[in-house]
Formats: sequence, structure tokens, C-alpha cells
Amino acid sequence: MADITRFRFISHLRANPTTHVRHLRNGKLAHDGAGQAFWFRALNSSLSEIPIDDREQPLLFHGRTQDFQDVAVQASVTYRVTDPALASSRLDFGIDPDTGLWRATPLEQLGGLLTELAQQTALDLLARMTLTEALSEGMTGLRTAVGSGLRNDQRLTGLGIGVEDVRVVAVRAERDVEKALQTPTREMVQQAADKATYERRAMAVERERSIAENELQNQIELARREEQLVNQRGQNERLRATEAVAAEAITTEAAASQQRTLSQAEADAKRVIGAAEAAAEKALLEAYADLDQGTILALAIKQGALPEIGTLNLTPDLLTPLLTKLAETR
Repeated sequence: MADITRFRFISHLRANPTTHVRHLRNGKLAHDGAGQAFWFRALNSSLSEIPIDDREQPLLFHGRTQDFQDVAVQASVTYRVTDPALASSRLDFGIDPDTGLWRATPLEQLGGLLTELAQQTALDLLARMTLTEALSEGMTGLRTAVGSGLRNDQRLTGLGIGVEDVRVVAVRAERDVEKALQTPTREMVQQAADKATYERRAMAVERERSIAENELQNQIELARREEQLVNQRGQNERLRATEAVAAEAITTEAAASQQRTLSQAEADAKRVIGAAEAAAEKALLEAYADLDQGTILALAIKQGALPEIGTLNLTPDLLTPLLTKLAETR
């Protein structure tokens, strides 16, 4: 909206850069352009303000497909005024010289025209499509058809309006129909989910079986190794017993050999001692052989070899030889 300041009999207008202002003074063009600022008199001036920026026109309408199904189309059209002079001559963009407000509603008229033209093109396309085609390919087809139809429409080009872009946001069927159409896909997804669940369970069972088999194989291997350990321990015990018996036999043999050696040595010693004693006795006896009986008896008495005499009876037969021998020695 242009800013208009009034000073008694004269006014000043200042427009935005995105608005095109046309000033007619007494029916003749005085100012024409965007972002204008000028003085004017309200009594002999006619002012028009045409927006030249991009405008958005939302669209929401219903259509019927080839198989008599109702669909809702939500879209948006971007447009702008490309020829302000032509647009101001076809639509009422006149503003009040005192307030700067539009006297009519040109943008509402232009929006209604765009909606009708886009809806007509879209309905013609939907009437040649089935519901499935409209839901799956309708957005692309409607965007292309509506954009081409609006750009080539003579009424818009005759108004100096250019369509910049067309966007189709959604093409939707009725709630019940859409839910029914989603059911096969939903069932397919559910089947895929069930299949994945069953496969996961089967895989879990297979893994449990593999784990059980591995545990069984481990137990068998442990039992086999335990058997080997028991056999090895038995062999070790037998070997240890054999070695102990052999060691004990060796010890016994050594002790016996030592004992035999000691016995033989002791026997040899005794033989030597006996022989020596016999030789001594022999020599002694040989020495005693030359002595007379009395001397031998005296030596026996001297050495205490005679038994203890309790009672001694001296007879003349015994004393006579002794006294005779004693006298002879003197």
C-alpha cells in the first residue's frame, strides 16, 4: 500500500519498490513506474497501484476420476503481474487518493480466476485417470498440466499475468477409500513382517540347535579327554608302581649284597681270627708239650684256668711228687 501524505490542497505519494504506480492527470499519464514518489492533486488525478512481486495463490478443490471416485487436490500457484499497464486497464487497481487503499478487490478477482482456470485443467485431467493412477501419478501429471494450461491461457496473458510456478502438494482420496487401498499394501507389509519374524525365530531355533550340538560335542570331547586322562593316570600309576618295585628290588638286592659282603667279610675275619687263634693255641700247646705236668698245672693255677675249689683234699700221693720236685729244684 502506498503512503499518501496530504498538505491542504496537494498530496504526496510514496510507493514501495514492489508496487507499480500509474498516475493519470486529467486523463494523461503523468507518472508510471515502480517505487514512485511525487506530488499530485486529488481533484485531477487518477491513481493505480499494481503489485509486481510474486504472489502465492493456494488451491483446494475436489475432482472425480474415471472410475467415479472423489479425490481432493491441494496445490499452490505462484504468479506475478508482468504487464502493469495492461493489468490496470483490465482490472480495477485504482486507489483512493486520500487513504491509498484499493477501491475494489483486484487480487481476490485475480485469485478467483486462477483457481477456476487451474481447477478446470485439473478436473479435465482427473476425468481421464483412474483412482489408482491419480493417487500414484496424479501429482506429477497435475503439476505439468496445470502449469502448462495457466501459462498458455489467453485470459491470463490478456491480463498481463505470468505464472511462475505450480506446486501440487497432495492428491488424496476419501478416507474410507484410501484406507481400503492401503489394506493390500498393509497386509503385504504385515506378511513381510511375519515372514521376517518366522525367519528370525527359525534362525534362533537353528542357533539354539547349533549351540546345543556344540555343547554336546564339547561334552563328548571333554569325556574323551577325561578318558585319556584316566588312562594316562593309570599308566602313570602302573609305571610309578613298577619303578617303585624295581627301585625296592634294587634296594633289597643292594642290601642283600651288602649283607652278603658283610657276612662274608665277617666270616673271613672270623676264619682269620680262628686260624690265628688256632695257630696261637697250637703254638701254645706246642710250647706246653715240652713242659711237665707240674709246670702245666702251676701255669693253669696262675692263670686262673682251674675251676673254683670248694674243698681240697691233699693226699700223700699228691704231695709226695710235689715236694720231691721242689727239693730237687733247690
